[in-house]
Amino acid sequence: MDFLIASAHASAPAGQGEGGTFSLILMLAVFGLIFYFMIYRPQAKRVKEHKSLVSSLAKGDEILTQGGLVGRISKVADDNDFIVIEVAENVEMTVQKGSVATVLPKGTIKTL
Repeated sequence: MDFLIASAHASAPAGQGEGGTFSLILMLAVFGLIFYFMIYRPQAKRVKEHKSLVSSLAKGDEILTQGGLVGRISKVADDNDFIVIEVAENVEMTVQKGSVATVLPKGTIKTL
């Protein structure tokens, strides 16, 4: 048993020196890339698509809001962030442009 203990004492102590610093920087860079490609980039793409959707809204479009309302746009104001939608005959509501989830195909309201 004495020969195992002697060889353990004879080994050189492991230092963290330059190799540890480089591996830490490499690990942080890998985490940064994972964060960018898995979280930031897809979210930025969704924001860009939603911004183009909101900017392309026009009178007569049938929309679905994030709250679940389905209606036809009756008034769009370019100077503010609100639109007026008609949810039923002679029933209009004012909603924010940002609350529009999607533009529905023409004739969708008639089928509901």
